[in-house]
Amino acid sequence: MPLLPPRHLSPNLPALVLAGLLSLAHPSLAASEPDAAPKGAAVTVLKATKFCFANNVEVSGIVIPRDETQVRPERFGLKVAEVLADAGDSVSAGQNLARLTLPEGGAVMLQAPVAGVISASTATVGATASAKGEALFSIIARSEYDLVGMVPTRDIARLAVNQTARIRIIGAGELDGKVRRMAPTVEPNSQLGQVFVGVSSNRRLLVNSAARAVIKTGQSCGVSVPLTAILYSTAGTVVQVVKRDRIETRRVETGLMAAGQVEIRDGIAEGDIVVARAGALLREGDPVRPVMTSMDAK
Repeated sequence: MPLLPPRHLSPNLPALVLAGLLSLAHPSLAASEPDAAPKGAAVTVLKATKFCFANNVEVSGIVIPRDETQVRPERFGLKVAEVLADAGDSVSAGQNLARLTLPEGGAVMLQAPVAGVISASTATVGATASAKGEALFSIIARSEYDLVGMVPTRDIARLAVNQTARIRIIGAGELDGKVRRMAPTVEPNSQLGQVFVGVSSNRRLLVNSAARAVIKTGQSCGVSVPLTAILYSTAGTVVQVVKRDRIETRRVETGLMAAGQVEIRDGIAEGDIVVARAGALLREGDPVRPVMTSMDAK
């Protein structure tokens, strides 16, 4: 039923005074006014900005000699009389490795055909040496090594000879390298292809050591937001944008990730105000009081 003013009020009171008295007598009327709408919760926001992401390919594998030379005498019937070098030694081209005796008497020197590191040796005094027998020495030519690993087919297309790499080898730390070659085929079941990354170092490396290379294939510059602003839901990957002090949920397409930032390829634009820490408690259309982060407020 309609609300009536108290009987003792004069009908000549100004309408504004009368309205005020009515609001005191009936608080529910004042609460229905638009200006009395509840304010939203304070949320930390920031601007979507541009960021350049390194476009990298990671390769995990083992370290192997690039070229390993087997050293044997050129004729049959020789015996090892003296061993002059051992596994692990660095040798120069033409350096004497062992003295061998001839069946008819006399001796010859077995020399290193290339400079490098002796990776293995079977030479012992009294052992027989021949041109087709077991090699007396194996030399890693020029002390050059490769990291050999497998990468998915989609990554092989991004690789090219001479791309730079940063290689971490267990026991040797970080070293520089370059892509040397890619195998022309992939393994049919795993769809992985073989990649050879040359290791640039004068250090002596352990053959078959585990290693990982990060190959820089380029960079991509575009809109980015912090990883904390990304919300993964059943509806897909979303970012919560604040527009006119209300939440808008935007589906986005993400790309590369680096340094806590995520590349946004579609869904938001540079300068959009996004919730810094997206949360399931915020819903589409919720009123909020945006508080710009100190970094963006400067």
